[in-house]
Amino acid sequence: MAAMTADVFAVIGDPSRRRILDQLREGDRSVGQLVDALSMSQPAVSKHLRVLREAGLASVTPVAQHRIYRLTGEPLRSADAWLAPYRAMWSGHLDALGRHLDSRAGR
Repeated sequence: MAAMTADVFAVIGDPSRRRILDQLREGDRSVGQLVDALSMSQPAVSKHLRVLREAGLASVTPVAQHRIYRLTGEPLRSADAWLAPYRAMWSGHLDALGRHLDSRAGR
């Protein structure tokens, strides 16, 4: 899982790919819809979609002469599972900070 998670983080490290994922999170999109929504060139969107497909973050379905892209969640679930222990650590620290601030405010 560590290698796959590292690959996912490398892929989502690109801001353009995150913007595409945000669009796909809202629903299936064609390349043209993504181009319009993101104000990016068609070749750039296609390049990023290829990387997302290869990482398993998106899938494509041909519909007539269009290619419809869909978000695929499993790689993100793997990344989320890897982050879970860190999230628990951060949450504990934030809870302690909240208690400290409450005690200083006399609550």
